[in-house]
Amino acid sequence: MHILIADDHGVVRRGLREILADALPGTEFSEAANGDEVLSQLEKSTIALLVLDINMPGRSGMDVLRDVKQAYPRLPVIILSVHPEDQYGVRCLRAGAAAYINKESAPEELAIAAKKILSGGHYISTSLAEQLVANLEQPVDKPLHELLSDREHEVMRMIAAGVPLTEIGERLHVSVKTISTYRARIMEKMHMKSNAELTRYAMTQGLID
Repeated sequence: MHILIADDHGVVRRGLREILADALPGTEFSEAANGDEVLSQLEKSTIALLVLDINMPGRSGMDVLRDVKQAYPRLPVIILSVHPEDQYGVRCLRAGAAAYINKESAPEELAIAAKKILSGGHYISTSLAEQLVANLEQPVDKPLHELLSDREHEVMRMIAAGVPLTEIGERLHVSVKTISTYRARIMEKMHMKSNAELTRYAMTQGLID
């Protein structure tokens, strides 16, 4: 069995590898530091499980997840993130992830999740399960940012964090004109008129630091 671990920090990759090696003796491992390396490794080897950090340089983990699920729909993916589950958990599951784990919980949850997923199941933490139930029970009371698509949500967080549109375009490999279109859609959906208003909202919702 072969597991691919993708994170831009070598020390994190080593820690994750140790956790999984202890839980799954005899497993082989590969590592990747960015999205391009992930796709390159998947072409070279038969991977049983991908452990993917959502925050990597260049293309985001969400972009990589979508590419991986399109090219390798049967490959299970565990998303790791520093962000709380209420920000990205449901979005990642909808995009095809088999699990979403906060990095702080990784030592306790990663091995359990990997074993369950490699046996053909999914892993959903108690807190994320509660959120999924809450979403079903209260569809009308969703916060404004839940109206956004995954890409719009990503662009909104960068705009709110003060990243210039040109740089956002470079990070996402699209034109400034396309980012401007996303911004217009975001403003319309969220009923906002300025970046400052968007930043205030994102801060109160805990979407940016």
